[in-house]
Formats: sequence, C-alpha cells, structure tokens
Amino acid sequence: MGEYSSSLSAPGVVLAFLELLDPYDGDEVLEIGTGTGWTAGLLAQRLGDGSVTSVEVDRAVLEVAAGNLRRAGRSPRLVLGDGADGCPDGAPYDRVHVTAGVRRVPYAWLEQTRPGGMIVFPWMPGWEGGHRTRLTVVGDGTAVGRFHGGSAFMMLRSQRPPAPAVDGEVRRSSTDLDPRRVVRTSAGADVAVAGALPDVYGNHTAAEDGSFDLWLWAGDSSAHVHYAPDYRRSAVAQRGPRDLWDELRDVFLRWVSWGGPGRDRFGMTVTADGDRIWLDDPRDVL
Repeated sequence: MGEYSSSLSAPGVVLAFLELLDPYDGDEVLEIGTGTGWTAGLLAQRLGDGSVTSVEVDRAVLEVAAGNLRRAGRSPRLVLGDGADGCPDGAPYDRVHVTAGVRRVPYAWLEQTRPGGMIVFPWMPGWEGGHRTRLTVVGDGTAVGRFHGGSAFMMLRSQRPPAPAVDGEVRRSSTDLDPRRVVRTSAGADVAVAGALPDVYGNHTAAEDGSFDLWLWAGDSSAHVHYAPDYRRSAVAQRGPRDLWDELRDVFLRWVSWGGPGRDRFGMTVTADGDRIWLDDPRDVL
C-alpha cells in the first residue's frame, strides 16, 4: 500500500493559519498546496478569484479541487507545479499561504513576496512536532518572524524525511537523563533542539508496560535510547561518526539552563543561505 499524499485540515487549524495570514482587501495571495481547494475557495471568497493563485503538485488532486471550486462558484487561478518553486509569473505577492509542512523555507517564496508581505506555513523540522510560523519579508533578501502554536501537516513532497540507513559498529552506554523528559517537556525545547540540530530526525514509541524508545538519525549516524521502569539508567546505542544522543542531551540541557523558554520566545530568520532559529532577538542565533 502507498502513503497518503493529501488531506483536508480541520476547520480550527485552517482558521488559525488564515488568521495569521491576515490578508487585506486587494492583496495578491499565493497558496502552496491546493489540496481539496477549500482554503483557496475561502481566500477567493474574501479577496476575489483574480487575487488568488494556488499551486498543486499532484494533477489528480488539482483536478478534484477544480471541480470542488466550480461547484462552490469560485474560480481562483490553479497551477500544476512544484510549490517549492512558487509561481513566479504571478509575483509579487502580498501573502503566501502554505498548506504543507516545511523543514526548510524555499527561498523562491521570499523572492516572490513584496517587502512587508507575509509567509505563513507549518514549520515541521525533523525533531518532534510542527509549529505555526509567520514570517515578514524585510526587503533586503531576508524574512523574520515567530512561532504561534503547534501544527502537524503532510510534508512538502520535496522535503519528506529520508529513511534511516546506518551501518557500522554499535557503541553502547547508558544515561541518567530520562528520554521521556527530552521529548515531552515543552514545545520550547522542541524548537531549541530543531534549531540547534536541523539535520537530526527523531521518532519515539511508548509501550503499555511503561517502557519508552527514542530513535534518532542524521546522515550516516543513528542512536537508540531505551527506557524501562525497572532500570535506574536508560540504555543507549549509537552508530556512525556522530553521537546523536549526546548532541541531543547537550542541547536539551542547554535549553534547561536558559530557564526553559517557551515556544513563543523563539523565532526564525530566513536568508538565501538558509534558515536560522533564534531566542528572543534575531541576533541571538542558536
């Protein structure tokens, strides 16, 4: 069986993103990910069909969306293409509305947005959950903004996570730090880890007997941490040139030493060189 490639978000989630988008009368909006066409229709109802361009990578999904929109009496511009490239022939846009999870912000979106315009998207790094994000394009080749709560979306197809594939000798050790604390403590800790270790992916499971397993991978390195209720220390197994559990532990404890700041104190800056996560001030990059 294949994997799901498109879904319809719950109304409350859609509303939260559209409120962040906050389009003005006369704004030109680029939407990344048409899906069912629902949010494109809502934007077209608010701004007019001619003010909304929606890009969808999947031809079959786009055809269904077009039918849905026709039945609703709406006709925004629909484009078949890779949303990571935006839609340059309609630029510049005042708002960019993204309906797919993003690990890295495609720079094309900044290039196609007016100075003072906004890009709203679910930031979904490899580590833990997603974060509603709003950036404002500065006009000097950068965009800056903050996080506004949690979210979980299907990933932009070009940014779906790689499968772990690591060989080599296993280095075994143990740790006093409970891996459950690292995963469950705070969304602020999640942002700190994702910002400091942007190439690290993670997954975890909890069993009915109280045991807990955390897996980490990045390139040619991996780690597995096993917690059991009757153990005083958790077992650690690491492979590859990097000690990923050690890196994760250090970042988490650094976040603790900062006083455990919440998600709303973190932000993101995007330039042509990539994304940077900061605490309190864009100059304080992790």
